[in-house]
Amino acid sequence: MQNMSESNKIKVINVVQALLNDEDDKTLITPSLIEERIDQALMLSPKWKVDLDRDEVVKELIRRYSIWIGQDSALVNNEGHIPWLTPDRKANWRYWQRYRTWQESFLPWAAVEGLDKSTDEILELLEDPERKDPWDRRGLVVGHVQSGKTGNYTGLICKAADAGYKIIIVLAGLHNNLRSQTQMRLDEGFLGYETDPDPSRLRLIGVGEVDSDINIRPNYVTNRTEKGDFNTKAARTLGIRPEERPWLFVVKKNKTVLSRLHKWILDHMANTTEQETGRKIVTNLPLLVIDDEADNASVDTREQSFDFETDEANEEHNPTAINSLIRQILHAFSRKAYVGYTATPFANIFIHERGRTTKEGNDLFPEAFILNLAAPSNYIGPSRIFGLNTGEEREQMLKPLIHEIDDHNTDDGTSGWMPIKHKSSHQPYHPSEFGMPLSLVEAIDAFILACAVRNLRKQGHQHSSMLVHVTRFNAVQQTVHKQISTHISGMNQRLSRQIDHEEIMARLHWLWLEDFVPATREISEIVPDLVTPGLHDWSQVEQIIPRIVGEISVRMINGTAKDALDYADSATGLKVIAIGGDKLARGLTLEGLTTSYFLRASKMYDTLMQMGRWFGYRPGYLDLCRLYTTSELVEWFQHIADASLELREEFNLMVASGGTPRDFGLKVQSHPVLMVTSPLKMRTARSLQLSFSGSVVETVSFPTDEQVISANFKALKNLIAAMGEEHNLTIRERQSGEHKAGSSNRAYWENISHLDICDFLGSYRTHAESLKANSSLLKDFIEKMARIGELTQWSVAIIGGSLEEQPLIISDKTTIQRARRATNGTHSDRYAIRRLLSPRDESLDLDQGEWEAAIRETTRMRQVENQQESTDIKEPVGIACRLVRGAGSTGIKGYPERGLLLIYLPHDPDNLSLPADSDPFVGFGISFPVSQSGEKVEYMVNNVEWENNYDTFH
Repeated sequence: MQNMSESNKIKVINVVQALLNDEDDKTLITPSLIEERIDQALMLSPKWKVDLDRDEVVKELIRRYSIWIGQDSALVNNEGHIPWLTPDRKANWRYWQRYRTWQESFLPWAAVEGLDKSTDEILELLEDPERKDPWDRRGLVVGHVQSGKTGNYTGLICKAADAGYKIIIVLAGLHNNLRSQTQMRLDEGFLGYETDPDPSRLRLIGVGEVDSDINIRPNYVTNRTEKGDFNTKAARTLGIRPEERPWLFVVKKNKTVLSRLHKWILDHMANTTEQETGRKIVTNLPLLVIDDEADNASVDTREQSFDFETDEANEEHNPTAINSLIRQILHAFSRKAYVGYTATPFANIFIHERGRTTKEGNDLFPEAFILNLAAPSNYIGPSRIFGLNTGEEREQMLKPLIHEIDDHNTDDGTSGWMPIKHKSSHQPYHPSEFGMPLSLVEAIDAFILACAVRNLRKQGHQHSSMLVHVTRFNAVQQTVHKQISTHISGMNQRLSRQIDHEEIMARLHWLWLEDFVPATREISEIVPDLVTPGLHDWSQVEQIIPRIVGEISVRMINGTAKDALDYADSATGLKVIAIGGDKLARGLTLEGLTTSYFLRASKMYDTLMQMGRWFGYRPGYLDLCRLYTTSELVEWFQHIADASLELREEFNLMVASGGTPRDFGLKVQSHPVLMVTSPLKMRTARSLQLSFSGSVVETVSFPTDEQVISANFKALKNLIAAMGEEHNLTIRERQSGEHKAGSSNRAYWENISHLDICDFLGSYRTHAESLKANSSLLKDFIEKMARIGELTQWSVAIIGGSLEEQPLIISDKTTIQRARRATNGTHSDRYAIRRLLSPRDESLDLDQGEWEAAIRETTRMRQVENQQESTDIKEPVGIACRLVRGAGSTGIKGYPERGLLLIYLPHDPDNLSLPADSDPFVGFGISFPVSQSGEKVEYMVNNVEWENNYDTFH
């Protein structure tokens, strides 16, 4: 139970927030105004003053009113849609009103407002449930990992029920733990009571405590227990008809469960028979299906054949089981809406937009809309943790939180405590005194310190979790569980008895001084709103460590409902070290996750993103969070952060130009970012049809073999010789007349034939880990485009850096210095960097009019997500440069024949030692103009590369 102090704090915060919400201008909410409203709240109930910590109330309310949310953006196809959602229609919506009131008790005002707006927009994109003729709307909502998608679709369900949707089915993951967790969230947010196999044991919770009117209480068909999934026995006990009040089903994506549900719908709900086919359908009850983690199991990964002439689908195609059953359930209703929720939409976009079979009806392609949810300012996602490429150095905001580790296996990854590839019979062993890697021991120590500080910050009543994700095999997880349990038990005995405990305290004290003190100081400067000001003295921390260690439990996450129930039923904050694998990877939320120990599992983009459980919200304790992982995974997550930004820019560009979901699907299906993301479709088709049009590629991995270095340098020298005399001024600089001489540390050529570019690429050897920059593939693409008159005319720039040693002398007037590019990770076969290009260099070949047009396009794209975005943009983003160069803009002609090749000489003097006479590394980037041609090249993934990079654990 909460103590009196905590209870009073929550009550005062709720009342004060209600008073502050009445302020017309939220920007005028100041600490002094908050103090005034606290005084007003305490006048209502003087007993709330008992043990009240006013400072904590003020801090929490300042945090809530410091948060802002960007603008959601959507690609929409309104064919056959009738607009219907008006203010009058929403006048007496009680499900939504009680959900909003409940959310306001713990969410910032801006978050609740944002939720109201986005759920309105999604609902309006669905069909009016009171519309009697047949309709079918299918959409996709793309959120961020651990960003509150469940809260969003709970709000949508409340509004849909208010509007008149009668059957609501939520597809909630593959395992009982996630289904139970989702059921519990909907018990709180929609039903208003705990679901129990015995209907007589009804306990009001969540929204039920706001409005408990029995006349609006929805029906439940599934419950929160381990065996609470859909079964016909539970369905038979339903006391009222769905025409009166909505029915909620929360079910696993399981063949048996979905088959049972589909049969029950046909047997008990169908009210008519379709004349043409004779199949039974439901016409009197509108259906809403919410597909949580819609890219997981719902997608048909079998290749469907299409007629070459008509592009019509093979009606006899046999889809995968889960996909088939979801579609059959939808197909059983004449009026239905399907909304998928995911953070990784690549698999969904690969669904063929005209996929259809006789038995299942249409496939799940989001034909009606794709909506991108904006993240609040307090969301900590991949780009916040791993930084973004903004120029010579990667902008990595939260570096102190990341600890790279390498002691879990041998250098070649084949043996040790946890080799990269291992079997279910593997026995983890480490020669240290702990029997575990010292990095894991340190991670556990970091979790102990985090729990202690959270307790001192008066967050002890909240849950704290540590994730250990090192293997997918249950047998290996059990050994790891035993090792960690033994370690915690030993610490607890020594600390509680104060016998031989000095070594433990010395180890924790060292970590405190070397890590926690400097990290908190640095993170507080970067994101002060997400850190509780000040750090406690070690003497205070030291005092409570024995109690904290005694409260820690070590648990296996094995997919049962109990994984979720423990959090919900705990009266005080749990402190849990969770050991898990695949069962942890998707959906299941670890409450208060502070520490993660995470080893390589997969290079599948969507799998990596979903395994990133450390993304999300960390109010008041972000500085205490730690991620222990390998340099390889850090490198991959950096690629993911960049890929996410790249696709978001594509999405916003398409929104700004009025595109549809089908347009975006076609674009993404050939986007070279897929060479990084490797979507599910490649499980069946190990080749991709790629178009580089409108994209940028760059080398980020360089072979350290001296012969390859020399061959690439020779390729550059041959290109320079073929191009003739260089400029030192770009066209825009020459037009402005402001630069008299230009830079001697840059060379620039115009009107270069594609043949010279292809010769350079043909001689250049890229490293396999350079991802999108595959020189032979790029050469093939340019030659293919040149045959239709595009990419025939090139601008080339060699751009110097700041390192004066060993420069490249091009001519009497031009000497190119090497560019400082920091090493990213330690690799025996390559020099890897985070980013080669400086983004501003993509505008080098634009004239003044084109450059101004690119600035306008950049402004337009930024305002898609945030209408308050400043219009004072100094530099255009790369995608806007590529758009203007190839397709033009208002009053500006496009030139799809123009390509831009950027060359740099990267070097890291701090970590690379090269002989004085060695040739430099040569790196290149290509900025491709937007094209409407649709030309593609085939990218093959060989079986060895697939097994090594894109399969999961072996």
